[in-house]
Amino acid sequence: MPLTETPATPAERLAALRDAMHAHGFDGWWIPSSDPHISEYLPEHWQGRAWLSGFDGSVGTLVVTQHAAGLWVDSRYWVQAEAQLAGSGIELMKLQPGQAQAPMHWLAGELERGTTVGCDAAVVSLTQARQLEATLGGRGIRLRTDRDLLDEIWPDRPALPQAPVYAHPEQYVSTSRRDKLTELREAMRAHGADWHLLSTVDDIAWLTNLRGADVDYNPVFLAHMVIGRDRATLFIAPGKLDEPLRRGLVDDGIEVADYQAVSGYIAALSTDTRVLFDPDRVTLALTRALPEGVAPIEAYQPTSLAKGRKSDADLEHVRHFMAQDGAALCEFFAWLDDALARGESLTELTIDERLTAARAAREGFVSRSFPTIAGFNANGALPHYRATEETHSAITGNGLLLIDSGAQYLGGTTDITRVVPIGEITAEQRADFTRVLKGTIALSRAHFPRGIPAPQLDAIARAPLWAAGLDYGHGTGHGVGYFLNVHEGPQVIAWQAPNRAQTAMQPGMITSIEPGLYRPGHWGIRIENLVANRPADASEFGDFLQFETLTLCPIDTRCIDCSLLTREEIVWLDAYHATVWERLSPLLDGAARAWLEESTQAIGRE
Repeated sequence: MPLTETPATPAERLAALRDAMHAHGFDGWWIPSSDPHISEYLPEHWQGRAWLSGFDGSVGTLVVTQHAAGLWVDSRYWVQAEAQLAGSGIELMKLQPGQAQAPMHWLAGELERGTTVGCDAAVVSLTQARQLEATLGGRGIRLRTDRDLLDEIWPDRPALPQAPVYAHPEQYVSTSRRDKLTELREAMRAHGADWHLLSTVDDIAWLTNLRGADVDYNPVFLAHMVIGRDRATLFIAPGKLDEPLRRGLVDDGIEVADYQAVSGYIAALSTDTRVLFDPDRVTLALTRALPEGVAPIEAYQPTSLAKGRKSDADLEHVRHFMAQDGAALCEFFAWLDDALARGESLTELTIDERLTAARAAREGFVSRSFPTIAGFNANGALPHYRATEETHSAITGNGLLLIDSGAQYLGGTTDITRVVPIGEITAEQRADFTRVLKGTIALSRAHFPRGIPAPQLDAIARAPLWAAGLDYGHGTGHGVGYFLNVHEGPQVIAWQAPNRAQTAMQPGMITSIEPGLYRPGHWGIRIENLVANRPADASEFGDFLQFETLTLCPIDTRCIDCSLLTREEIVWLDAYHATVWERLSPLLDGAARAWLEESTQAIGRE
């Protein structure tokens, strides 16, 4: 029987889940961090892993049997997860690079032959479901995907979001949805497909030139699409589109149907058709709706690459809003230096409040692009730290303050990390900062062949740290959307990522460069800029690309040990600061302009 009162603690919720598992004949249960759109950032309705475990980081896999439970997270979350899992009965499992299937193997080892594992088919990708079936089936363990046990034990489970959808303002749109649909259909024809299933919400927002607010920090909305050779249907909850938007979609060849009707629509497709979908980006439930006889075509979805390659017009808007963002950051840092000099009482929460306020005063601001990370000293050593009312630090004494933040503007998405000194800092802290800076500079200066898999660039940023016997546990860079998700594929600069064809670096892609260094319990350093792939010189060896640095904000030279920088690195830094001054000074006056002028002084030596 479904519960009528929500269990209060993670331990009680775990017990309720086990009771439900027992009632329905499940010996194990699989809870990913996912939703029917395979999203990274989830509406509350699908945050079951966080609700069950108490761990609220953005990534993690929870696995439960009747006698054990484990949460698998990578090194970014180990300290956070250990604290949040205390008393829950759930063990922290430290996920190592290259061990993505470790939770499956653990589960297979925990259960006996003939037992049954369950998961919700609506939130598991087809690829993951196949991996589960193969791993468990090899041990004689059955996988069932016909229930969502969370509905039975979570009576006050949040409803699906109902935020209205709106048009991306025309002045910021470089390609019409008619033209985007034409390009998509050309890719479908190249694959020999009659239909294409699309569930990823950022791809749908990009394809339709619509935006929403169903997911915190990302201007997207819950929807599926089914695109045919001569018609397309958008499946979205009633009431989210006003009549002018709906008519505009219909005029462009996109019918509108109820969000819940997508499975029935797919089930009614002709059995002699060929359907394109990406098994990593659609759920088991959605593909299971396909009628027998349909020929599946499994491939990387074409919109993701098209979305990742920003047009020249898009990049012009991004440059404009990078300047707006940089000006807001200068106003914030000028205030911060003044507040510290006056001995004002500050906390990590104050940083977020003041930084968000500075951005909100700028044109085109919509929201933050992710929760601000403001970590002082030991908190800065937690890559995904987030200060809360219950747990945060005062900014007082000596040390390093790491600030990773970003914003959504109508013409671009920003993401930047800077580290500033508080009081006196040590020679070791300066050395660490400079090693990280050397990594940022090294990759920023790189030229590379067009089409190189992005993961192969990772070592360029790590080399200065490796030379000193140092390293960091996260990737070096992720793709960034155009007024869309702050984390976007297909490219990712991380040696741990596979060198798949879709990760090839192409002109127009925007990527972060963010090497780091973390001393647990002491301090953390990360220096992050966003860059765009731009053509470099061609030669008889092919076409080459280089990075254009888009982010505009001084890198704090007070943290640098200049003796560790080469002449070429100093030239790069001085040139970067000259550009920052040139682009931002016209947008500032008073204390902020004076702060910028001082912070962009050249450090070059004869």
